Amino acid sequence: MTIEGKTASGPNRRLRLGMVGGGRGAFIGAVHRIAARLDDRYELRAGALSSDPERARASGADLFLPPERCYASFAEMARSEAARDDGIDVVSIVTPNHLHHDAAKAFLEAGIHVICDKPLTTTVEDAEDLAAAVERSGLVFALTHNYTGYPMVRQARAMVEAGELGVLRVVQVEYPQDWLSTRLEESGQKQAEWRTDPARSGIAGCVGDIGTHAFQLAEFVTGLRCTRVAADLTAFVEGRRLDDNAHMMLRFGNGARGMLWASQVAPGHENGLRLRVYGDKGGLEWFQEQPNHLRFTPLGEPPRTITRGGAGSDGAAAHATRIPSGHPEGYLEGFAQIYRDAADLIVARMGGAAAGEQAALVPTVRDGVRGVRFIHAAVESSRRDAAWVEL
Repeated sequence: MTIEGKTASGPNRRLRLGMVGGGRGAFIGAVHRIAARLDDRYELRAGALSSDPERARASGADLFLPPERCYASFAEMARSEAARDDGIDVVSIVTPNHLHHDAAKAFLEAGIHVICDKPLTTTVEDAEDLAAAVERSGLVFALTHNYTGYPMVRQARAMVEAGELGVLRVVQVEYPQDWLSTRLEESGQKQAEWRTDPARSGIAGCVGDIGTHAFQLAEFVTGLRCTRVAADLTAFVEGRRLDDNAHMMLRFGNGARGMLWASQVAPGHENGLRLRVYGDKGGLEWFQEQPNHLRFTPLGEPPRTITRGGAGSDGAAAHATRIPSGHPEGYLEGFAQIYRDAADLIVARMGGAAAGEQAALVPTVRDGVRGVRFIHAAVESSRRDAAWVEL
């Protein structure tokens, strides 16, 4: 699908970006805006930055948006921007989870590409409906599982694909944090408040917020598909309505076994996302808080540390590398990689061309559907005393 009036000029300018959510007091909106600008592929032109009209206008002024393009609702924004000759090419949706479906669908139906924060939606039905809308539209839909943009994560994926680990047997993934060890949601902290509210977060708390990152990372690197989960979800903090800790066993389609731990009540942990993968020829380990290193352990040989930009890192890592080895590169750049690869996809779609191979690694709406199915399977399993549930 091409968009009238935008195809010819698309490859020769920055993409015109809009944003839904991410106004004053939001955390992730600023991260998305930094990521979008890091490689100079986007320019923010419009926004529906808050559900409160006054805050939306003030937030737009903070970002130097013209008043007429600071909208009171995403529906108004989608209609108005689609009608403009200089309307946005793509929208970034950075709202709480319960708004993802309706906002994304409104822009898809208006002919505008979508970049959406995870999880995709709060229900499986909405996730499938959104996937169908993407397929009907022919537009690009990117899901910001930003850890897939890290160079050493892509290095790990490439090594697994090349058979350097052999037949995969064991997958261990964890994501512990400690920021919800108390009832922070009662303090007025906005991020804690909506993430622990079933009406806005969905049926899961920790599992939906960070467990989905761990799950998606495991599938992204291994290329395997999880088929069954047995989950034990707990709300340790008294009075909390959604889980703040999860232990799971995983079974994969090739017979591999896995374990997943996600927690937001683990004192001493900040963002401890860690992945270990073991095959019959060797193993890999990657830790998000030291993202420029990948530990490779060939069976019967001394362990090796592969560094971003260093000896042993290949083209997949190089594509996602911006600065020389030894200089820290991490969270913001991982997000930026998703935005850069999404830009390649969007420009290619606008011009009727094929995008580069690495752009195909951007998480899609179908990855989002899997994430929502994972959340619901985990909750169902836990309700059934950690019974095995098909994904």
